Amino acid sequence: MNTQKIYFFSNLRFLRNRRKITQEQVSAALGMHRIKYTNLENGKTKSPNMEELLKLSRFYRLSIDTLLQIDLSKIGELKLRELENGDDVYIKGGNLRVLAISIDKSNNENIEYVPVSAKMGYSSGGFADQEFIEKELQRFSMPDMPGTGTFRFFRGQGDSMLPIPDGSVIAGEYVTDWFMLKKRTPAIVVLSFAQDIVFKMVTVQEDGNILLESTNSLYEPYLVPINEVAEIWKFYSFTSRQMPEPQTDLEMVLSEIRNFRSEVVGK
Repeated sequence: MNTQKIYFFSNLRFLRNRRKITQEQVSAALGMHRIKYTNLENGKTKSPNMEELLKLSRFYRLSIDTLLQIDLSKIGELKLRELENGDDVYIKGGNLRVLAISIDKSNNENIEYVPVSAKMGYSSGGFADQEFIEKELQRFSMPDMPGTGTFRFFRGQGDSMLPIPDGSVIAGEYVTDWFMLKKRTPAIVVLSFAQDIVFKMVTVQEDGNILLESTNSLYEPYLVPINEVAEIWKFYSFTSRQMPEPQTDLEMVLSEIRNFRSEVVGK
């Protein structure tokens, strides 16, 4: 398990410099003595009190968890603006972590690739570890990708994904609010407890569980507690060297029955 680093002090310097303001201006806005703020920014105050944390959170419009755990200098200007505009899942009280990503020299987000060899490390904590993301994952810039959203590639395994062939590379878009997903949304799911990454049809339930269904009807659906899920990446596309096999008539009938059953249960 990767140890979570603390970025609080470097984040304070980064955010202040990003706004192009002085330590005197920040300390005045917070009602804090300048020397005390300087000590915070320089890491000389190892344990800031809760009141100070709350003031800084409100001033920079970011949650305390984000200030502590995310290296904000690495996530890019677009993501920072989204966080400041309220798309911070820590503030929303969501189950997700703010995403650790890498950026190129032009401050644009890369698209990282999670191969099979990095699967366990990623699901067991690497997904939230900036150093793991930057050192262990290959990074790409792809043409014709949407200008908004964050994307990542995952190598799929097994025949539970059929008709998507085994070994396909699946592109997913990061989902911040799981409860906005429609029923049976195809997605890559990172399971932190099981240390696994799976491709499933996802239904988030009100009882605190997530229903995972395989696209291959031979596999039974199953439930996982929402707190055992680390990330969800909504299906965007896939690439494969194999040609997907067409569904048989029986598979098509079974698929229709499952869809009908899902609709009836959902009513």
